[in-house]
Amino acid sequence: MKWHLFLTDENTGQFNMQFDLNLAKNCKPDTAVLRLYRWNPYCISLGANQSETVINIEKTGKDGIDLVKRPTGGRAILHSEELTYSVVYPIAKNTSAKALYFDINNAISIALKIYDKTFENLNLELHQPDFRSLYSDNKNSLCFAVAAKNEIKFGNKKLVGSAQRKLNNVILQHGSIICGNYHKKIIDYLLLNLIDKQKMKAEMDENTISIYDVTGSLPDYNRLSDCLINGFEQYFSIKFEEANSNYFV
Repeated sequence: MKWHLFLTDENTGQFNMQFDLNLAKNCKPDTAVLRLYRWNPYCISLGANQSETVINIEKTGKDGIDLVKRPTGGRAILHSEELTYSVVYPIAKNTSAKALYFDINNAISIALKIYDKTFENLNLELHQPDFRSLYSDNKNSLCFAVAAKNEIKFGNKKLVGSAQRKLNNVILQHGSIICGNYHKKIIDYLLLNLIDKQKMKAEMDENTISIYDVTGSLPDYNRLSDCLINGFEQYFSIKFEEANSNYFV
């Protein structure tokens, strides 16, 4: 399996989600892709089956917050102080989506340990919550409220959130490495009463953690990207080929 690398820096929500879909559409049977990117302006992404009615559209527009739908599932995320990754992987007879999810999170774990030795204490969530039950409550609008099985945790708090979907003959997985705490402001953009917002804030404080919380500073995003590349190359025993526009031809 060959691996291509895309570093696309900061872009709008629509650009970022369409780019991931284009990668999935043009994925070759013998080539996987890792893409690293950020968001400008900050952007709320909704899960594929989540309604925009949970969002205060007037406030997002006033504050310059972008809004987009993800092709993957889950609930709302405010993409802000984070480094986002996406992986597109071709499906073969022996391809397991669950195994790939586990492998990708292990590669990211290696990368974080390379970035800072404090992350030696990372672990993966062992249990799978009943998301169908959780999401049956319309008030449960946040993707970072609970960790899925094999998501990355530090000190029993979620550090990296990921989502995955099969699209025709490929698996698309993308996720957020939480670097700062601005993502918690998503509560300000939800159409909920004050009591529900206070409950969600307490859940986010209890269940999420950022690189800033662990190291005391926001990361050097370029160095963090380099560590992710290194982590993937180590875990998958590969060497990336840097891709360009010809990938889509």
